[in-house]
Amino acid sequence: EEGSCILYLWRNRHTVVIGRNQNCWKECKLDLLEEEGGTFVRRCSGGGAVYHDLGNLNFTFLTTKSDYHLEKQMQVVLEAVNSFGLHARSEGRNDLVINGRKFSGNAFMEEHDRCCHHGTIRVQVDLECLSRYLKVSLKKIQSKGIDSVKARVVNLTDFNSQITVDSLQAALLEAFGRVYGLTPLRIEELDEAEIQKISQKYQSEQWKYNRFDEIGCAMEERYLWGGITLEYLIHDAVITECRAYSDAMDADFIPRIQNALTGCEF
Repeated sequence: EEGSCILYLWRNRHTVVIGRNQNCWKECKLDLLEEEGGTFVRRCSGGGAVYHDLGNLNFTFLTTKSDYHLEKQMQVVLEAVNSFGLHARSEGRNDLVINGRKFSGNAFMEEHDRCCHHGTIRVQVDLECLSRYLKVSLKKIQSKGIDSVKARVVNLTDFNSQITVDSLQAALLEAFGRVYGLTPLRIEELDEAEIQKISQKYQSEQWKYNRFDEIGCAMEERYLWGGITLEYLIHDAVITECRAYSDAMDADFIPRIQNALTGCEF
């Protein structure tokens, strides 16, 4: 409601989550993940692919457009992390880092005057699994001046071995209470029928895989705002279908590219 902000804390077991406009076949080793009992999910916000296990604590801020304040929301997370004697800060488009190494990635979306800001916090994630299931583009790695995805990411326990998911959750609630005030939201207040309806959408293969059976041509490039891959089906030198995949934070911009190029001369 107006004047309110909801903080939701949650975890996934053994899961790869990709951004709304990403190509799952290029971001994740899907066959390996499924063979080893993992789950694949496409979220509704932009940004890149992430690996979740129970050593990762996720947060979601839900608020109205008029009440949305990214710096204030980031303040909650940074205050909680830094209460353990660490020196975390924001960096780049959507990262939280300690000593230049990333422990949290954030993503954002807006719909019908409601805003969502959510992200990961790696407390003690299995980084071997992270690099085992995710495919990170060479251009993305080079753009950050590092050798591999494992070289860039880090767990909070690497800086303070006493941090646990439970203690971080308590610190987040305490920080949220200082910044926003704290009133628990009971699960009985939520619309179970609406939850089931939304769950069916995100579990559907059409939403999850979102791909062409055939690719006539593909092009990719990386810019300051993120990477983009364009896949075309072409007939008589005209683009009959176009699909754009991207880890750009602006989730609504990428589908507009698809629509703008469909029907153009290749």
